[in-house]
Amino acid sequence: MGKIKSALEIALERTESIKTDKASVGLFEARQQGKRLANDYLSNPSTSLEGELKKYPEDQRESLKQGIFDVLAPQINLPNTAEDLPRIEAAGKGLCLLINEKSPKEGGRFNGMFKQLVQLLSNYLNEAAQFDQAIRQQYAPKLRQKEEELSRRLGREVHIDPFQDPEFVNFYNQNFNALKANYQAPVDQVREEAMGVWE
Repeated sequence: MGKIKSALEIALERTESIKTDKASVGLFEARQQGKRLANDYLSNPSTSLEGELKKYPEDQRESLKQGIFDVLAPQINLPNTAEDLPRIEAAGKGLCLLINEKSPKEGGRFNGMFKQLVQLLSNYLNEAAQFDQAIRQQYAPKLRQKEEELSRRLGREVHIDPFQDPEFVNFYNQNFNALKANYQAPVDQVREEAMGVWE
């Protein structure tokens, strides 16, 4: 009668031949550390990414840079508020540093593109604020009509938050999405440029 093996013993037998590649594990950990560095940098842009990178051994720097790039590249997007601009600018500066180290010629080109994008994003925020106001003004008569009708029905004065009215939300999104579409293409172009240089 054969010995009955536990699940642990069977698993250990099956994985016995698998050896860990310490170099791969080290590079993976360096990439994760790069992601942490990028997040720290985004929360405190006065930190010198270049200085932080120099603290690590040369053989880990490429993996560190990849981790940093993986965090910074997705930050290039349309801002929702003016408070998003400093984060986007910090991400762009970090990307400029990485790209410039990889290819100074491409770094200079990317830097120029990114500076134009920052100006474009400021224009987008200004235009979005004007758009928001114009949409609300255009819909205001219809909203007042709905408030008056509800006030008559309920016998008391009613005020409706426009974003609680599904019709307004559809109208708002439809118009605002058209504005976003005009600005999304340059954002995508800068992000794709960064990825193209990085690969």
